[in-house]
Amino acid sequence: MKTIRKIAAILITLCMALTLFTGCQQQSAEKIDIGIIQLIENGAFNDMREGFIQQMKDKGYDESKANFHYKNAQGDSTNLNTICQEMVDKGMDLVVTIATPASQAMVNLESDIPVFFISVSNPVGARIISDMEKPDKNATGTSNAIPVNEIFDLADQLTPGCKTYGFLYNTGEINAVTTVENCKAYLDSIGLSYEEAVVTNSSEVQQAAQSLVGKVDAFFIPNDSVIQSAMNLVAEVAREGKIPAYCSSTTTVESGGFATVAISDTEIGAITADMAIEYLGGKAIEEIPAVVVPATDVVVNKTTAEAIGANIPEDISSTAILVEDAAK
Repeated sequence: MKTIRKIAAILITLCMALTLFTGCQQQSAEKIDIGIIQLIENGAFNDMREGFIQQMKDKGYDESKANFHYKNAQGDSTNLNTICQEMVDKGMDLVVTIATPASQAMVNLESDIPVFFISVSNPVGARIISDMEKPDKNATGTSNAIPVNEIFDLADQLTPGCKTYGFLYNTGEINAVTTVENCKAYLDSIGLSYEEAVVTNSSEVQQAAQSLVGKVDAFFIPNDSVIQSAMNLVAEVAREGKIPAYCSSTTTVESGGFATVAISDTEIGAITADMAIEYLGGKAIEEIPAVVVPATDVVVNKTTAEAIGANIPEDISSTAILVEDAAK
């Protein structure tokens, strides 16, 4: 009888051990779910997304360990809010938001899902976080503060003599508003003037651009998804009027703008991935400071230069990224 009891006890122990082992195997095999949200489809946002995903894969979070759930709101704010809520309802392990509107929409839900934002020019001003060094609201990420001084210095080299700049932007995007305010402060400090034309949606962009013709020597386009979505129309107006259009992103230049000093979109995505990996490795999100990624690339559109009759000095062309017109 004692022998039977011993055998039974051994079998029970083996069953329990097998159950625990199987459970551990299942747990280790579980994939993490990463949501990725864009407001709109454009080259810059796509490169940021791909930069993030590739860096995650390079650091070991490939398809065997992670599911990437990408959603695009197609420029619709209502759709954007719905997508953010879906990410919460599906219980993502973390959510990556590209640019300001998507980041605001996700953080405003106040969920317990950590948010890693990519390329938000003013995270504090947009109320995504309260402090860059000690981020709150269960969010952190990368900022692409626009180097307005450097862009205007570049403008002075490429098209010297510009006295009045025209700002074209959407007042509903805090990132664009912040950049324009910084531009105004800088131009005031060096004694140059400016005009502005504001829009609320893409259907107003062409007319707004046309309203600046004859009033300004150059356009300045901030980081603005509405203007970007209609940049081909801005480029037509600028080229017809022989007006250089200085921009805040490489994608805007590739879409027909003239020149910029910009960040690498894939690099800022990769840097954000490194921050997400820190979190997945056990570091609290509030202990991962938000960072400003410096702009390092001078980008000039050769097609636009030819269209407006601008020469690219050799000292710039030898080091700049020269692009063809993606609008053609």
